[in-house]
Amino acid sequence: MLIKTPSQAIHKREFTPVATGPLSGIRVLDLSRLVSGNTATFLLADLGAEVIKIEPAAGDTLRHWLRSGYSTHWKNLSRSKKSFGLDLRRPGAVEVLKRLVPQADMLVENFRPGTLEKIGLSPEVLLALNPRLVIVRISGWGQTGPYRNRPGFGTLAEGMTGFAAANGFPDREPVLPPGPLADTMAGYCAAVSALAALRHAQMPGGEGQVIDQSLFTPLFISQGPQAANYQLSGQVRPRDSNSAQYTVPRGLFRTGDGNYVTLSASMEPMPQRVFEAIGKGHLNQDPNYNTAAARTERKDEILGWVADFMATMTQAEAVAFFEARDVTVAPIYDISHIMDDPHFQETEVVVTLPDPEMGEIAMFGFANQLSRTPANYYRPAPSIGQDNDEVLSLIGMDKVERAALEESGAVHRGKV
Repeated sequence: MLIKTPSQAIHKREFTPVATGPLSGIRVLDLSRLVSGNTATFLLADLGAEVIKIEPAAGDTLRHWLRSGYSTHWKNLSRSKKSFGLDLRRPGAVEVLKRLVPQADMLVENFRPGTLEKIGLSPEVLLALNPRLVIVRISGWGQTGPYRNRPGFGTLAEGMTGFAAANGFPDREPVLPPGPLADTMAGYCAAVSALAALRHAQMPGGEGQVIDQSLFTPLFISQGPQAANYQLSGQVRPRDSNSAQYTVPRGLFRTGDGNYVTLSASMEPMPQRVFEAIGKGHLNQDPNYNTAAARTERKDEILGWVADFMATMTQAEAVAFFEARDVTVAPIYDISHIMDDPHFQETEVVVTLPDPEMGEIAMFGFANQLSRTPANYYRPAPSIGQDNDEVLSLIGMDKVERAALEESGAVHRGKV
């Protein structure tokens, strides 16, 4: 099996299990599966929280999303976490979890609404066990509303929020995103709300609470004021390919060598600079072209000028030409370019970390830089039940009780 070696320029990092972070001392019980919950908890883990994944015998579903034989989703989204093999469908397992709840600060789950209640772990039960517990509930459509009991995968949210309908070309079908966009956005939003709730819970007189995080709301918000626009015009936003409704010129353009660049003139005086660059500077004094509203009325004409101009240059020439004229432009990249780009390397958008199976693995880094309390990489993604001993020590379980739970399969180290 071929494993491509990452560029030598990509920053090599090591796992540092003894390091501390801004969330050190915070313990999170992670019952989630797939992308949304794991995104929220990997953010917390990289910031130093002790994240304990509660896994059934088959493990988190992410473990089975394989690429060339490796679960790269799992390796990325479960780094810095611990694994406790606890099958909540087995007798005695829910009682074990109840004993862990008082030792935790947060619990994250993304079951279908009502599942926690069915197994005897409703928010009321959890908060009675730990009044300061922050409970993060991620689901497709939220815990309320007529769609709450529907299955909730990100693909469905991407379809129903208007994202797909507005994405793509006007003469073709709607287009879904190439990755788990709704799930990832929900995970980030859930982490933000979880930290706010944690702050409240730890203040004098503070209490725990329930966070209802759906997959569809962040993606709906990301599309801007579409509700207000529809209210004002009664018009549904059309698919407009790579252009924008209110910013002209903006779009993706093919260069003469068959590659592409993006250009965006989102604020004045950028449109004037573009016009000067492509030989249309005289129009900057023309009221038919020198306002945002006027340019929007003539969008197709203006984009045609830019497209024709781009076709006279290679991608590298176009980027250099417009950058020299202080116009915002960038090349279209795929992952092969990103891996070799010095800016992505210097900012650690991609890092390499040791991996027990692959030797080393290229991973996405943390999403931002904290100057005093940076995120860290504490440990590689765990095997199922790898941390059973440590977790059970939190509740002082004796050998006899543990042996019985292992015999029943409630406590496990994965399928044999």
